[in-house]
Order: sequence, then structure tokens, then C-alpha cells
Amino acid sequence: MSCDNGKKDWLELAREVLDIEIEGLSAARKQMDGEFVRALALMAECEGRVVITGVGKSGLVGRKIAATLASTGTPSFFLHPVEGAHGDMGMLRSEDVILALSNSGGTDEVNAIIPTFKSLGCPVIAMTSNRASAMAEAADVVVKVAVPREACRMGLAPTASTTAQLAVGDAFAVCLMEWKSFSQDDFRKFHPGGSLGQRLATCVDQLMHTDDLPAVTDDVAVSDALAVLNAGGLGLVAIVDRAGVLRGVFSDGDVRRQLCAGKLDPAAPIGGHMTVSPRRASTGDSSAMVLDVMERNEITVLPVVREDGTLAGMVHLHDLLGKGALKFSNGHVRRAS
Repeated sequence: MSCDNGKKDWLELAREVLDIEIEGLSAARKQMDGEFVRALALMAECEGRVVITGVGKSGLVGRKIAATLASTGTPSFFLHPVEGAHGDMGMLRSEDVILALSNSGGTDEVNAIIPTFKSLGCPVIAMTSNRASAMAEAADVVVKVAVPREACRMGLAPTASTTAQLAVGDAFAVCLMEWKSFSQDDFRKFHPGGSLGQRLATCVDQLMHTDDLPAVTDDVAVSDALAVLNAGGLGLVAIVDRAGVLRGVFSDGDVRRQLCAGKLDPAAPIGGHMTVSPRRASTGDSSAMVLDVMERNEITVLPVVREDGTLAGMVHLHDLLGKGALKFSNGHVRRAS
């Protein structure tokens, strides 16, 4: 093997690789048909586990698909075909569904154990580029995943083909989540560790600001509301009624927009300038859910209300990201020093 660094444009080559991978994904998308839905139904209605098998790079993709399925509500594990042929078939039940991966469909190790799967009563789904292959012929359902070419110049290293396999695996996982109405609470149960698990396990009322909330009634003058807005330091003032029920908000952005439009009257009641029925969080919402609302709507602070609609607090984007007054530590929320 020789090393030729020459004057090759490495960035151009890298972009070409990504272009080829994108081309492969586009091809995989066009090939999706009723067989994908049949395979999906087998997995969704499976009373056992989705058992994934494959060798080489397809095997590595299979491990990732199994992990994704298991973490999103579909019990799944990876079975190496060689280990399966030497005793690990004992882990299978007739209620299980098999997903076998092989780009060529001619992988000897996989094809050798398909008859055993069938004898146990396990339906077999083949993910392959070749519908005429031995694996496809033996399977109950064939999901074709074929790419025009691999990304390496020799066309040998599995690149675009494994990316397409992985993407179709993700498609199965996401469709199964929808099929089973997999919720954030379900996700939290399977992800107790890490920052994601902590955010899912933490309700927004553990993170929100509750002291000296910037809030006024709708009859307060704009100038006085701006003073409260400035003192609050959150970029938002809440407008509530006499019972404390949230009626609207007024933000830094509202100030800028209305000033530029010449519509901001300092002496007028703030109720005429506020955003009515604003987006809000509820005290029982997970911090991950609130973060998603903020990101989708490009906002940095939300009022938090109780069940009766009264203002309970405010939460800033920085609080949810652990950069503000509150941070995650060992699964607990603490005040930053």
C-alpha cells in the first residue's frame, strides 16, 4: 500500500463521498414499497422480540438497529449467526421475528441458520439488495435496500450500502414508535442515565424561577411594565389578572418591534401591547418537552402555569441547558455556585 498525498483535493473527495451516500439514501427511499409495511406489521405485532442477525459490516449495522429498537419500545437483540449455529439459537422463541441483513443476500453464515429460524416458527424478514438471492428466496418478507454504488473508488468497502441499511433501520424504529404511541414518559423509563435521561426525568417546576417574578396586571402602564421587564432579567414580563391567571406576555423582542413600528406608547396600558394567549409550559411538563417547544418556536423563555392557569414561574432556555442558575448533577438539580 503506497501513500499518495500529492495535490489531491481532500475536501472535494469527502464531499463526493457524502454525495454518493445521499444518492444511496435517495435510491433506498424510492425502493420502499408494501414489503416495508408488511415487515413493519410483523415487528409491531410481534409478541416476542425482534432478533437481528448479520455478519461483517451488516452485522455492525444490525447491532445498532437492535439497540435503537430496544430503546424505543420494541424488544430486540442481536444474534451473531455463528454463535447462533453453536447454541445461541436457544435464546429464540416461536413468537420472535427475525430481521436478517446481507447486502448480497448470499452470506453463507446467515443463510445457514435461516432453516432453523423457520423450524422454530419465527417469520424471517430479509434486508438485502438482491431479491433473487438465497436469503430473499428463503425469507417471508423481503425489504430491498440497494444503492447505485459504494463510495470507495474500488466499489468494495461497504459505505453507501451500510448507510442505507442503517437509515432503513431507523425508519423501522420511528414507524414502530408511532405505531405503539411511544411517549416521552416511555422514553424516560428506558433512558435513566445521562443528560437526556435527567432532562426527561426532571419536571420544569424543578428548574423554573419562582422568586420575584416579573409580572404585572394588564392595566399597568407600558413604562412601568418595562421597568419590571428590565429588573426581572429574563427578557419577558408576564401579564396576569387579579387572580394571578396568565393573560399575556411582553418580551424584549416585542419592545424592539413596537419601537421600530412607532407603536409603543409608554403611557398606555400594557394590556394593549401584550401577546395574548402566549405559549406556556405546565408545572408537570418534562424539561425535555419544554426545551423542544422553545427550539421549535425559537423562543428563550416561557411562563409556567399551574392547572388553574395561574402563573407559577418562568423558565429560561439556559436553565434547561444547564447554563443558568440551575444545573444537573448526578441525576439531581442543584443551584450553580
